[in-house]
Amino acid sequence: MALELNFAARSDVGRVRSKNDDSAYVGHFLAVVADGMGGHVGGDVASASVVLDLAPLDRNDHPDPATMLPDEIQSANLILNDLVHDNPKLAGMGTTCTAVMVDNDILHMAHIGDSRAYRLKHDAFQQLSADHTFVQRLIDEGRISAADAESHPHKNVLMRVLGDVDASPELDVTSFATEPGERWLLCSDGLNAVVEDETIEQLLRADKPLDDICRDLIDETLNRGAPDNVTIVVFETAERQITAGNNPKTDELTESAREVSAAQNGESVSASLLRADLASRPHLLVGAAELATDTDQIPVVTRSSSQKRAAALLHGASDAAEPAAPAPREELEEDAVPTGRRSWPLLTMVGVFLILFATSLAVGFLWIRGQYYVGTEQDHVAIYQGVPQAIGPLELSSLEQSTDIPLARLPGYSRQRVETGLPAQDLNHAEEILMDLESALIPEAPPVSPGDQADDSDIPIASNGVGASGSIGGATAGAMGGNP
Repeated sequence: MALELNFAARSDVGRVRSKNDDSAYVGHFLAVVADGMGGHVGGDVASASVVLDLAPLDRNDHPDPATMLPDEIQSANLILNDLVHDNPKLAGMGTTCTAVMVDNDILHMAHIGDSRAYRLKHDAFQQLSADHTFVQRLIDEGRISAADAESHPHKNVLMRVLGDVDASPELDVTSFATEPGERWLLCSDGLNAVVEDETIEQLLRADKPLDDICRDLIDETLNRGAPDNVTIVVFETAERQITAGNNPKTDELTESAREVSAAQNGESVSASLLRADLASRPHLLVGAAELATDTDQIPVVTRSSSQKRAAALLHGASDAAEPAAPAPREELEEDAVPTGRRSWPLLTMVGVFLILFATSLAVGFLWIRGQYYVGTEQDHVAIYQGVPQAIGPLELSSLEQSTDIPLARLPGYSRQRVETGLPAQDLNHAEEILMDLESALIPEAPPVSPGDQADDSDIPIASNGVGASGSIGGATAGAMGGNP
């Protein structure tokens, strides 16, 4: 039986955060939720990049759908590495990803992080995804109870994420036999962190349009304080109604998609092309991915002639203007131009160059002195003034403030970010980062029996929801999609 999805989606920045790091996409054959992390260093870029890279999978003609979704997520992870290579300020960014793709009567799911997938089938409500968190590992190993996990100070520390930490992260890949009438919910942890599963189930069961269910889930989160971004995708499986008018050939690229595919490595691709390609199929795009496409601040996936994936961060720059033709000039005989008249323009250009060079040095020095970052001093965390770079023997930073925060007790993901230099907007922001890092310190391991020692895989690699946010605001967005 050929199935498709009827869908709705919404995203909200919440009541505490200043920008939305969540992204989501849903169409007739694909649903994705991604929760970015990294705060000011690119959580929104990470989630938007992954969601926009997976969006072209929203069709029903994949030759091997069971492997297509996880393979594409791994490719999206490599794109995050490319983005960091092009823009080192994005170092340390990461994102969760929970994605579902329908193929006839099978739903394929790939998952990493702590975003969740719930299913309501035959009156049975079930969480189908597993949280890749530090406390979930402790629960699985019997070290703490599920009740203790709710109040654990490190319940947001992630063990697995997409990002520039791991070139080939481990995904949970599963498939589910499905039938018409199932109702699914994909969400970022901003929902389940404050709303109990019992309430989520009650709201998901409501006999309402899907968009109203999304709104009710968002409102419930806001009523409970919404300390984090919250993103909701709700869809129902339905038998696909194939008619002559609604069965386009999905194996043919749109003209916009051809233009995007023809781009060479590093070429800027207009976000309008991607918008046109997205508009060729019914879908909803919410959160940071929607904001990125609307403002042209979008991580654009490009392809070279060899079809190898690359990435370039587009900042809404307009097409470069055609160079103006050189103005005609009269031909003068060399002997007719006095030597003094020939030399003064050169001297003037040299003088202007020297003035501009000196000005650039002064401006650069002042800019560097106004920068701060969180780095390392021996085995502890410290604040530095300047940038974590050097010109030959000249260091471009100086120690501003030492701390007693030990590197050894930071989660692995946070430690790597600090060791590479974690940029701060100013000194106050750097001190806020110190507070966040201190609150994320891993406690001393509880005594265990010799046969119950944790191996190196217990070291957390990320913390979702910890860190100062940037300045871009988010807003609730979404609408009803799919068949009425």
